[in-house]
Amino acid sequence: MSNSKNGPLAGVRVVEFAGIGPGPHAAMLLSDLGADVVRVQRPGDLPTKKADQLLRGRTIVEANLKDPADKEKIFSLLAKADVLIEGFRPGVMERLGFGPTDTEKANPRLVYGRMTGWGQDGPMADRAGHDMNYISSTGLLHAIGRKGERPVPPLNLAGDFGGGSMFLVVGVLAALIERQQSGKGQIIDAAMVDGANVLGQMMWAFRGTGFWKDERASNLLDTGAPFYEVYETSDGKYMAVGAIEPQFYAELLKGLGLENDPDLPQQLDAPRWDDIKERFTEVFKTKTRDEWTAIFDGTDACTTPILDFIEAPNDAHMKARQNLIEIDSVMQAAVAPRFSRTVPDVPNAPSREAVDVADVWTD
Repeated sequence: MSNSKNGPLAGVRVVEFAGIGPGPHAAMLLSDLGADVVRVQRPGDLPTKKADQLLRGRTIVEANLKDPADKEKIFSLLAKADVLIEGFRPGVMERLGFGPTDTEKANPRLVYGRMTGWGQDGPMADRAGHDMNYISSTGLLHAIGRKGERPVPPLNLAGDFGGGSMFLVVGVLAALIERQQSGKGQIIDAAMVDGANVLGQMMWAFRGTGFWKDERASNLLDTGAPFYEVYETSDGKYMAVGAIEPQFYAELLKGLGLENDPDLPQQLDAPRWDDIKERFTEVFKTKTRDEWTAIFDGTDACTTPILDFIEAPNDAHMKARQNLIEIDSVMQAAVAPRFSRTVPDVPNAPSREAVDVADVWTD
């Protein structure tokens, strides 16, 4: 059995060793783009109720990785695979007998993707952690938050998914391209701390040119500037303002009715940013979020309503691009990015049944 799928990665075979968080997310991204992903998990781990939608688009096989017969079956899969993804702590796969040295014997062309928080080496490599722990070491978490207040974790976007799964996928794709020349697979050490550091490169660049202060909410993009801020409206909801460039800032002032206010400081008068912010705060509280949305609709003021997860699917732009879709009666993100020729399929819902390993990739 082989899943016939559409997308730019159609024909690429991936074995995912079951894990949590960024590993499954990376496997989902590969599957979304057309790869045939087989998830190996322990017997009895199939969901009995609504499944985790990060597991969409996969074939599920069950195996006891400590059982010699099951191990042999999984090696038969790896011999036919292009990619392996695992998210265990360093050394676990080696102890299970599925480390890179073991798998290379079965398939020297295998691209071996390793997803960890701290990396395969270093003093923290064997330590447990979660997203906020990983970004706490990079400087990013320190930079996010309000002035004089505690840092605010940005959900688990910057470490797990931005710094983790996305960089694992980049590594897998790069290794697949390189394999076309060398004919050989290689190991990808995708650490969330490494990827998160790269995500923060603009901040490091700002800091290197003296354009960044190490105090929260004192900079251009961290709510220090009044024109890159969140403002409450009269109904207790919020608008997002990102009017950085002068032409966009002019549109913002026009929408707020402040374009001719002689007392308003100049946009880049940083010592008086708090004064501008106070004035903007007062004005935004005079109307509801929907009223401000209507005022800024069709303008380049870079001022938009902040929607919650209930409202987002009904946003006109989200609906027009079908960015949020229902699969298995669960609202979720559609496949991204988009392709002109090799258009990916709408993902299948997570499987609730396991397939016999012997029935996978029989062609």
